[in-house]
Amino acid sequence: LKQNLSRRVVAPDFFGFGRSDKPRQDSTYNFDFHRNVVLHLIESLQLTNITLVVQDWGGLVGLTLPITDPSRFGRLIIMNTTIGAGAGKSQKVLDWIVYISSIPDLDVADLMGKLGHHLSEDEKRAYRAPFPDDTYKGGVRHFPQMIMIEEDMPGVEVSRDSRSFFETTDTFGKEAIFVACRVQDPILGPHMKSLACMFKHGCYYAEIEEASHFVQEWGDQVAKLAIDVFEMHGNVAGVQEMKPKDM
Repeated sequence: LKQNLSRRVVAPDFFGFGRSDKPRQDSTYNFDFHRNVVLHLIESLQLTNITLVVQDWGGLVGLTLPITDPSRFGRLIIMNTTIGAGAGKSQKVLDWIVYISSIPDLDVADLMGKLGHHLSEDEKRAYRAPFPDDTYKGGVRHFPQMIMIEEDMPGVEVSRDSRSFFETTDTFGKEAIFVACRVQDPILGPHMKSLACMFKHGCYYAEIEEASHFVQEWGDQVAKLAIDVFEMHGNVAGVQEMKPKDM
């Protein structure tokens, strides 16, 4: 990447994942808890001029953060995710929720291997390491249950407010938003162009053809494209401008 760029990177794991604590009380795993934790982290570290990078649940939670204090945020890098507005139940989402619910001691490494066929055995073991047994897997079990498929679910109201914010705010120009996705992702892929078109001033968009659902595994490619987009205002091979009218 460009040598003249120097940035502080803050990459927290949600509670229940990675190196973060794994609460054993199932009731801990709810939208408001996780959102408030991230907001507290931002405030505690006094982060400003944030380039918010989100994928999957990182977006379901993360895209509701700028509305709280837009002045802290400068750019967005958005990978396969959505805004949970309680818009309905797709069969694929329901199947995913049922699948995870049916395996309380899910082998995380096996799942990651199925979703990311490029992973080495060492990388799979690294994904398994934070979860020695099922008592550590509360987050794995309950995050799918939190997907906002009903209008009265926690997170829906702030998600809808956030969508309205992005549709009307001048906080982010098109040159400050980069969306990278895997369109063939059966759950989130079909919605990514619609998501990319919700911003008042548009954004820049690229499809990472070789990626899996977990687009962040192609982070080097995404980061290089994002930096080029931000520096050259979207004049980058393989990147297209998306406008609200393209929905």
